[in-house]
Amino acid sequence: MTGQSPRELLRAARAADRRSNANYPKSRFVLRWFRLAAYWRGRRGPLARAVFAIVGGGYKLVTETLMGFELPASTEVGPGLRLRHGFGVVVNPATRIGANVMLRQGVTLGNRIASTDCPTIEDDVEIGVGAVIIGAVTIGRGARIGPNAVVFRDVPAGATVASPTSEVRLPG
Repeated sequence: MTGQSPRELLRAARAADRRSNANYPKSRFVLRWFRLAAYWRGRRGPLARAVFAIVGGGYKLVTETLMGFELPASTEVGPGLRLRHGFGVVVNPATRIGANVMLRQGVTLGNRIASTDCPTIEDDVEIGVGAVIIGAVTIGRGARIGPNAVVFRDVPAGATVASPTSEVRLPG
C-alpha cells in the first residue's frame, strides 16, 4: 500500500468495507461515513478543517447519539472492517484495528489505565457479542474472542478466548 495517495487508500478501504458488509446496509452506511470523516480529518488546510467539521461532526452526532455506536474518526482501522449489528460498540480512539476484523454488537475496546493504554487488534480477528478488550494488549492475527469474554492479556495468533472465563486455547 505504500506509495498510494490518501484518496487511493480511501477508495481501497471503502471497497474492502463494501465487500465485507455486502448484506449489511447499515454497516456499509456507517463505514462509508467513517472513512470519509477519517479522510478529511487527516487532510490539512482550512477547507479540510471546515469539511471535517461538517462531515465528522455529523458522523459523530448520528452514530453516537442516534445509533449507539462509537468508532471515532481518529481510530486507526484497516480495510474490510466487518460490523455485525453495530449497536453498543465502543472503541477508544487510541485502539488500532487491523484488516478484515469483525466486531459484533456490544463490543468494547478500551483503555485500562492511561487514555492511550488501548488494544491492538491484528488482521482477521473475530470479536464476539459483548466482548470487552481493555488495556495495552495485542490480539494476534486470526484470533477469535468469544461472546462476553473479558480480555486483559495478550492473545496469540490463531487462539480462541472462550467466555466467560477468558480461557485461552492455542490452535492445534
